[in-house]
Amino acid sequence: MAACLLLVLTLASAEGVTFRFASYYGDHMVLQKKPAGAVVWGYGESGANVTLSLSKDSKVIMKKMAQVEEHSETWKVVLAPMDHGGPYSVMAEQHSREEPKNLTLRDIYFGDVWLCSGQSNMEMTVSQILNASKELSEASLYPYIRVFTAALIQSEVELQDLAKIDLEWSIPTAENLGHGNFSYFSAVCWLFGRHLYEMLQYPIGLVESSWGGTCIEAWSSRRALHECGLKGNARRFLLPTLLSGPDMPSVLWNAMIHPLLNMSLTGVIWYQGETNAFINPDLYNCTFPALLTDWRKAFHAGSDGQTQPLLPFGFVQLSTFRRQDWDDSFPRIRWHQTADYGYAPNKRMPNTFMAVAVDLCDELSPYGRFLQRRCTQRTWKGRRTSPQSLVPDLWGPLPPRAAWGAELGSVRIHPRDKQTVAYRLHLGARAVAYGEKDLVFQGPYPTKVVVDGARGLINVTYGQELQLLLMHDRIFEVCCSHGSQLLAQEPCQWLPAPMLSASAHTVTLSGPGCRDAATRLRYAWAEWPCEYRQCPIYNKHQLPAPPFLIDSLH
Repeated sequence: MAACLLLVLTLASAEGVTFRFASYYGDHMVLQKKPAGAVVWGYGESGANVTLSLSKDSKVIMKKMAQVEEHSETWKVVLAPMDHGGPYSVMAEQHSREEPKNLTLRDIYFGDVWLCSGQSNMEMTVSQILNASKELSEASLYPYIRVFTAALIQSEVELQDLAKIDLEWSIPTAENLGHGNFSYFSAVCWLFGRHLYEMLQYPIGLVESSWGGTCIEAWSSRRALHECGLKGNARRFLLPTLLSGPDMPSVLWNAMIHPLLNMSLTGVIWYQGETNAFINPDLYNCTFPALLTDWRKAFHAGSDGQTQPLLPFGFVQLSTFRRQDWDDSFPRIRWHQTADYGYAPNKRMPNTFMAVAVDLCDELSPYGRFLQRRCTQRTWKGRRTSPQSLVPDLWGPLPPRAAWGAELGSVRIHPRDKQTVAYRLHLGARAVAYGEKDLVFQGPYPTKVVVDGARGLINVTYGQELQLLLMHDRIFEVCCSHGSQLLAQEPCQWLPAPMLSASAHTVTLSGPGCRDAATRLRYAWAEWPCEYRQCPIYNKHQLPAPPFLIDSLH
């Protein structure tokens, strides 16, 4: 496993000028199909010419030329857009004063390439999820899905290439899909790709670059952080005692995302946010949209315009953490994941899609309280620390010690049902990335709320036909004002608004008997709002209604 080592490397640290492909090109890989052109790049002797040939059945079908740049000692070729299929061979030949040198990649396919990133719920491997044995046994049925995993590396400067790889491009097997806990391969990424393959019936390339216990600041460039006012002293806004992953801003952007920018991609899926429930939670409605915008610009530029400017970007709205709410940090992060709209796509986050996971709690998960680390010891600037100094991955302040006995048993932050997460994600990808019309990919969301003060009722109307699983007394809450005006940012006493009845599109709530007007309404605003797949409101496609907050009732 990769050591948790902080690397301070320069762009010129690419092991001299050995003629080679960049680190993440290899046999069995998937290159992006048309309409994009796949980017292939590598290193060579400064000033030398490189010929790249694409062959199938020993017949050359495309040739491209490039010259090795003097400063970076790199070459880059953009292939003409290709139909999906394969296998192909890719040969690079360097022409210089010395004898020509050849490199060949074999068993190459063209298809769609997706990047999967985030923290430990993205890292969880196929061996850790429900029905793991069955899922692993079926790996060999999908030889045209290819998988790749970047190693855990951080850097204080932007790296040109990956410094280390955990899993080279591979045909899926039970071993490389379930290598170990929180290692490779990502269950969410794999199951998402499998759904896509079953729909598209052509090759899918899956690139995992994730690290448990990490905050969004580590995955963000300095540019993106500056957009949200995070400038100056890097440690000013991070609380490293709450982290099991890197505790410096931009270090994972630098080492695990920036090196991938030359890739042509179809899209990204993202599962992150648990750590930010306790680190800069109320900046997440800026930091997440800023990361999204910045990654899109960077991948578009790095691929010479082959990755589309509005790169499709899917994300998972967080599942559950603790049964007893110590604060509302988790509900706030769920809300901020949507840039405070409650749904995706929206005006601030176009071409995105969201998988709601608030109903996928798992009280029996053995992966609840502590992250099973990829590294057994932490290495910091070359110095190894003792295992006793490793920080448990609790991602947030513990309850008071007096409450530990009962409460810690309810901390379950790694639910094992990743199949439902991946299914909901793939619905969004079909609609947003692949343009499937009339596909319902998200649960019902309110379109109108009417307060009937005379009768003490609140009618919540949704834009989709509802499937009501149960009546709930506490999942809706209202805020009663204590004056004629109540600003949204002021403290509020939230009172339950029990569900009374429901029709095809409307839920009727009982008002809580506010002395003054009910001014705000929220739904599922809790760390653990319902039992497994038993929130009250779904649509007829079994997609749950997401949490919401309405700040102005009329």
